[in-house]
Amino acid sequence: MAHVNVQAWNETYRGLISDHILDDPGFTSARERQWNTVLTDPRFITHRVAVAEDNGIIVGIAMSGPGAQASDPLHLYVLYVLKQWHGSGAGTNLLEAVLAPWEAATLWVARPNPRAQAFYRKHGFRPDGIEKIEDDLPVVHMIRSDVADSRAAGGVE
Repeated sequence: MAHVNVQAWNETYRGLISDHILDDPGFTSARERQWNTVLTDPRFITHRVAVAEDNGIIVGIAMSGPGAQASDPLHLYVLYVLKQWHGSGAGTNLLEAVLAPWEAATLWVARPNPRAQAFYRKHGFRPDGIEKIEDDLPVVHMIRSDVADSRAAGGVE
């Protein structure tokens, strides 16, 4: 999972963030520690984690979990698919494995990544106007209301 995380960052963010972040010799081991913690630490028991595989090889990863506040909707923390599998349906399968299509959720996506933004819009997410810089990269906050809220607002049928 850590190797997919690192490879996807290199494929997606090379040229968008400082090379020193991507070329840090400790980057992979930091992601290994992160995923080990997520998969074993009881603090993450309510998080949902999924992988996409092709012939036993992990090609994508996803994780959602509680938002920062108890009243916040779920948050999509991770969704990466290796470039070779873009357009294969792996991203949609991963998203639906960690967030039901009707669940309200939030996420942050790189501003200079229109492909990812279009993917999330296709799945009901909309920018809410909040932006910040994270890991040297401008990111946009997106939110998806649940189906009941969307119907009440004249949206999804």
